Amino acid sequence: MESFGASPPLLGVVVTDRQGLVTGWTSGAERLLGHNVAEAVGRPVAELLGITVLETADGPGGGDGHAAVLPVRHKDGSRHDLSVYRQLLTAGGDAVGSVLAFGPPPDQAGDRALTRWLLEDSPIALSVYDSDLHCVWQSTGMRRLTGLTGLTGPPDEARRRPRPLTDILGGPGALEWEGRVRRVLATGEEETSEVRSDLPGGGDLRTRVFSISATPLRNGSGNPLGVCVAVADVTEARRVRERLALLTNASLRIGTTLDIAQTGRELTEVAVPRLADFARVDLLDALVGGDEPAPGPLVDAVRLRRIAELNVFEGVVEAAVPATGDADVYTANSPSALCLATGRSALYRTTDPVISAWVTESPRRAGIVRRFETHSWLFVPISARGATLGVVMFARNRSTPEPFEPEDLALAEDLVALAAVCLDNARRFARERKAALTLQRSLLPQRLPEQSAVQVASRYLPASPRAGVGGDWFDVIGLSGSRVGLVVGDVVGHGIHAAAAMGRLRTAVRTLADVDPTPDELLTRLDDLVLRLSEESGTDAGPDPGSGGEAAADVGATCLYAVYDPVTGRCSLARAGHPAPILVTPDGTARFLDLPAGPPLGLGGLPFESADVTLPEGSLLALYTDGLVESRHHDLDTGLETLLRALTTPIDNRADSLDALCDRAVRMLLPDGPADDAALLLVRPRILDAERVAVWDVATDPAAVGRIRAESTRRLDDWGLGEAGFVTELVVSELVTNAIRYGGSPIQLRLIHDRVLTCEVSDGSSTAPHMRRARVFDEGGRGLMLVAQLTQRWGTRQTTAGKTIWCEQSLPSANGHGVSALGAPV
Repeated sequence: MESFGASPPLLGVVVTDRQGLVTGWTSGAERLLGHNVAEAVGRPVAELLGITVLETADGPGGGDGHAAVLPVRHKDGSRHDLSVYRQLLTAGGDAVGSVLAFGPPPDQAGDRALTRWLLEDSPIALSVYDSDLHCVWQSTGMRRLTGLTGLTGPPDEARRRPRPLTDILGGPGALEWEGRVRRVLATGEEETSEVRSDLPGGGDLRTRVFSISATPLRNGSGNPLGVCVAVADVTEARRVRERLALLTNASLRIGTTLDIAQTGRELTEVAVPRLADFARVDLLDALVGGDEPAPGPLVDAVRLRRIAELNVFEGVVEAAVPATGDADVYTANSPSALCLATGRSALYRTTDPVISAWVTESPRRAGIVRRFETHSWLFVPISARGATLGVVMFARNRSTPEPFEPEDLALAEDLVALAAVCLDNARRFARERKAALTLQRSLLPQRLPEQSAVQVASRYLPASPRAGVGGDWFDVIGLSGSRVGLVVGDVVGHGIHAAAAMGRLRTAVRTLADVDPTPDELLTRLDDLVLRLSEESGTDAGPDPGSGGEAAADVGATCLYAVYDPVTGRCSLARAGHPAPILVTPDGTARFLDLPAGPPLGLGGLPFESADVTLPEGSLLALYTDGLVESRHHDLDTGLETLLRALTTPIDNRADSLDALCDRAVRMLLPDGPADDAALLLVRPRILDAERVAVWDVATDPAAVGRIRAESTRRLDDWGLGEAGFVTELVVSELVTNAIRYGGSPIQLRLIHDRVLTCEVSDGSSTAPHMRRARVFDEGGRGLMLVAQLTQRWGTRQTTAGKTIWCEQSLPSANGHGVSALGAPV
């Protein structure tokens, strides 16, 4: 039983004895006529209300079931035309009193037909019960409810016999309501509510809803001597309210996310069990894969993929496919395919030919229908923006005996129409997100190149769909002299523009790294680039739909850049507003490196500073973005402590230990996945074998060239690289001669035997050479051209003491692969 505060139209009921004295007075009579129960009980009704025609049971208005419109006197002395209905109370065939029902008058005073309709044919049914809750009088409307509609004429024994309250209603609602009526007798307070119940002996399978009010009838002392009950069938009105409430609930619950499966689940959760006992949402399989819906009707067989299903019988599936997320082909004569072909909803009973044929196609489906006595079905197409996306099936079984009716189909169509727009939005978002992720992943390194200087492992976790694609990135860049550049960065914002900006910055870092600047110089040039990108985007750039409203011109980022030299074991680092890296030493001690923070990229005008640290062999360097350590479950400090704990827990030193360490860190920090995108780069540095590095100081005398050339050839023979001797002699001769002729002291030659053979000549001059094409009769200008032709690549880098010119040669081997100085295959 549910109470909604509903009540029937205002009616006043008065009970008199055979002398016309008031013995019962309801609160409705008090509101209508002005007198309270103490003022009314015991007084003649004619004197009190000025209605002489109904003075006594034997008066002019006597008899059973008489109605009239009378000028009734109010307590304030005014008179009002009211409809008055009189019913005799009898005992043993003798009249013992009357029940008078006062109601609003009809439109035309004296219109007896309207009066009779109000009090006899009105949907408001009245009953009077004594203190034992036996019925002592019923209106004509109440007789219809209790099955006594065929009785006419004077009251006979069947109509005089006291009848219990449960004669009005059947089922648990009646018993609960009887308890309410007894409470009215006990407290003397009127009660009103709505009751779901069944008509006694009724053939209608649908449960009815009745608005019932119980008003106490009081004696002269004010004590209840009975109850007047007014009943109205408000089933249809209640159903309208329930449909509106269901649609309101659906508008709040469906489409809370841009996830297709979640939106489908929300639709089923709204519909079950308030509309149906079972609901399933099937989308066209091609749409789930990201394709656009085909225009026009879908004919013949269709392949549908289930995205959501809910049943009041837990664990039972009303389909041939075994689990949500699976796909199945529906034949052209199946109800789902017919619904998609016509584009119209359909209501079926189990006995309909379409359902019968479909059920018998699958023994499993037929068994489920028999087991749970499924009796009616609804199939509603999912259509949005002129395209058909799929179909929703609703079913009722023995849990709801009432079959679907046309109004249920209309409600289902409204629900699906609401969900269809949300599903289409989710589908479009999923397609755009997939495109953004594809772009983002294509801009990230597909695999990290093997480096002799370091062993690396990385993880990248894209942001949640709600946040959108982010701009985190990492990179490992091979530099000259077996050095390696390590990068991790984070572009501000989300969406396509963030991913595109990330790609541009990553490309810029790689390009700048080829010039070999120091880390602080690289960040300074990258800061200038970010400023130019913002200026070039302009202020007219609109918001990016996938970025949560951020303007595409707002380019900003944080970045950390490090250069590690395996020859010296030194690492130079600089950061632009990025979290400080973590260094774990071989003894297991972990600390954050104390680096100057630097401003984020895009502010301009502020300096960046580098810091140099020594990385012992066997140590661990961790570079990361803030999405890894910040979470909705914990703050930044807690995340950093968790990361330290994850990195310092021992893991055996097997080849995949860094990967295992990455997995553990991600698992500990982001057990439920990241809200923002996150990147982690773990680096284990290596030290180059000193026997694989040869260094010579060179005098500024041209005669020294021959001696250096001979010593370098002998060192190549010691390394087993005699085949590279000829080219190396030419390269050493050219680079050392240029340094003596055009450079300054001190001059140094260094050979590095690693994955490639590197030749480096350093001098004290900061003037960088450039390659030019010599003309026919020029005596010079061919040296660097010769070096470029004989080696894989060459370049120059500035140092604090001058410059270094370097070139690299590939190493010949019997099997076509070289071996690095650290034992790694080339």
